[in-house]
Amino acid sequence: MIQINMKLNKYITGGIAMMAAAMLITSCTGEFDKWNTDHNSATEEDMTHDNLNTGAFFAQMEHNIFIVGLDKGGAFQIEDMLTGGLFSGYFSNIKASYDVGALHNAHYLLPDKWVNQPFGDTYTNLMQPWLSLKINAEKAETPSVTALANVVKVLGMSRLTDMYGPIPYTRFGTGINIAYDAQEEVYKAFFTELDDAISVLTEYYTASPSSKLLANFDYVFGGDVESWIRFANTLRLRLALRVVYADAALARTEAQKSFDSTIGFLEKAAIHSNGSKYSYLNPFWEVTQSWGDMRMGATIDSYLNGYSDPRAKAFFAEAVSGGGIHGVYPGLRINNQSAYTNSTSAMNVASNSPMQWMSGAESFFLRAEAKLRWDMGKGTVQSLYESGIKASFAEEGVSGADSYIADSQRVPAEFKDNSGNRRDAAAVSTITVAWDEAAAFEEKLERIITQKYLAIFPDGQEAWSEYRRTGYPKQFAIDYNASSGVVSSDPGIRRLRFPANEYSNNADNVRAAVTLLGGADNGDTKLWWDKNPRH
Repeated sequence: MIQINMKLNKYITGGIAMMAAAMLITSCTGEFDKWNTDHNSATEEDMTHDNLNTGAFFAQMEHNIFIVGLDKGGAFQIEDMLTGGLFSGYFSNIKASYDVGALHNAHYLLPDKWVNQPFGDTYTNLMQPWLSLKINAEKAETPSVTALANVVKVLGMSRLTDMYGPIPYTRFGTGINIAYDAQEEVYKAFFTELDDAISVLTEYYTASPSSKLLANFDYVFGGDVESWIRFANTLRLRLALRVVYADAALARTEAQKSFDSTIGFLEKAAIHSNGSKYSYLNPFWEVTQSWGDMRMGATIDSYLNGYSDPRAKAFFAEAVSGGGIHGVYPGLRINNQSAYTNSTSAMNVASNSPMQWMSGAESFFLRAEAKLRWDMGKGTVQSLYESGIKASFAEEGVSGADSYIADSQRVPAEFKDNSGNRRDAAAVSTITVAWDEAAAFEEKLERIITQKYLAIFPDGQEAWSEYRRTGYPKQFAIDYNASSGVVSSDPGIRRLRFPANEYSNNADNVRAAVTLLGGADNGDTKLWWDKNPRH
């Protein structure tokens, strides 16, 4: 039997066919299994013994959307916090130097190691398990299992394509060196897969509403099919709005499908559980509290403190010295980490806190935008917007939503550097919280996206994508730009460049992928959907 759950020293680009994998295994030395096997995951031999041929692969996929597991904090930091976490303004770096040096993503200088890792890990730990699950599910004639895995795959791969742009996707599993798809084609494949998955899962649920699917291996919804349909439907609406400036007709068509669903949208958070069945150290806790590498960003500081937002202390811990919630200006050249450690805010999270995949509040803000753009769905824009805020407050366990929603006076605050280094900055926005029905479209959109930004914390990848799409919430430009003029500080970085590994191992295909970008392979070139004329 072949082993798909391998940590390959050099990941195989764009997928691996079963025969190709078998050929690789049989050609390896006797030490290969010893140092390439992921000992946290079941091997295929284990799964054969225990009849886990689909379930264990599904669990592996779930564990690698927001990476959790044994000794995974460093990988999570590189792939999430030092990319979307930085680029969204949720977090700032305070570590003086990493193994890649003192200048890195925080300064728009993208080290090879850091741009290689999200790409390699996603194909090794998400797409390869998906391929194995798909093959086994097809043998077992269980299309509902494949449908469930496809929803997870689309979530994970949407995060990846929104980092890089074109990626190997539709040809995955057909060989070793795989051609890239244009991002437009990747998104169209997402919509097809979600349409099919929602249809299959709805049929399964309608036939037997109480039946669970992969319950022993599902760490998010425990096999509850209705919740998975709601999640998939909400994800489809998220991706539909993502493409609105690139293909308005496609966006509207896919959004309408979500509103036409008989099941509806997610209204409670999707949470990856953490407990006796599968336990992990929360990586946000590791990075911000245990290691102390990163702190609250200046952008989210400005909005939370300006609004006197009751969620501020739910999101971030008060500074050890003097109290208060305090961020760090983005893109600083850090010489003395200790100057920031006690004077700024780590994330308020416990070591055993579970990981949030999607806030239930997000679905209200998505629906509010769809209503604003197309008058689509039930309710008013205002009622959906305010329901999103209330849902977020409820999820964070804080009170005061009604008075917060009614506040038409408070605006984002000037950023005040609490570290003593005095990198202060004027506020970048004057948007208030209270809904103003007389406002113009752009002001309404800024209000929706700003509150969505706060509600979906700490999902930096999604917040970065929404900032690139809409220009909201407005952000502080980085202090030091090390890109030698390649990447603009304002409006900021648009993508990661393709991995250096790809130029070594898949050269012809990655060079062809550059032509699909419509620009140079650097951090300044916009993605296919990034077409907002205002941003």
